[in-house]
Amino acid sequence: MLRVGLTGSIATGKSTVLAECAALGLPTYSADRAVHELYEKDAVAAMETMFPGATVNGKVDRAALSAILAADPQRIVDLEELIHPLVRGKAADFFEAAEESGADIAVVEIPLLFETGSRYVLDTVIVTVCRPELQRRRALARPGMTQQKFDMVLARQMSQEEKAARADYVIDTSGSIADSASQLRQVIATLREKRGRENAGE
Repeated sequence: MLRVGLTGSIATGKSTVLAECAALGLPTYSADRAVHELYEKDAVAAMETMFPGATVNGKVDRAALSAILAADPQRIVDLEELIHPLVRGKAADFFEAAEESGADIAVVEIPLLFETGSRYVLDTVIVTVCRPELQRRRALARPGMTQQKFDMVLARQMSQEEKAARADYVIDTSGSIADSASQLRQVIATLREKRGRENAGE
């Protein structure tokens, strides 16, 4: 089974492409979903120990955690050191289950794949990109997003150009959803063709 990582900068269409992967019948998972699950259960005790007051009623309260991090931004490093290995573990479990189900390709969306050192076992990486002005417009349309927050996120992320240079495949989402879906179908067809040749010993 091919283990595909899907990544890209903020507001470049990752979630849309992941949804298109699911529409094609591919098993999909996201790091954001993994974090949500961890905040609901497995990471709660560790989070309360590391960030007292960040949990409410047995779950991590994102607003409370955000307030703690806003007061001391350097603690984001502590959060990442705790959460990222757990997310990688969940991704590995997902891939294992997808392979056992008989899937030939499975996809995990990992927004900070390159920034976190790429410590995932992947066969292929797809990167989403879009025009910078469109990226900004999409981001600022999100609830609670401000120009300051957007600039802070960009400062912590690798540039679109560098991510694209590291990708095996690039999907430009600047056009319509249908156009992005068409690019994705071509990538998936290429992956299946390549795997077929490898299995045939070519």
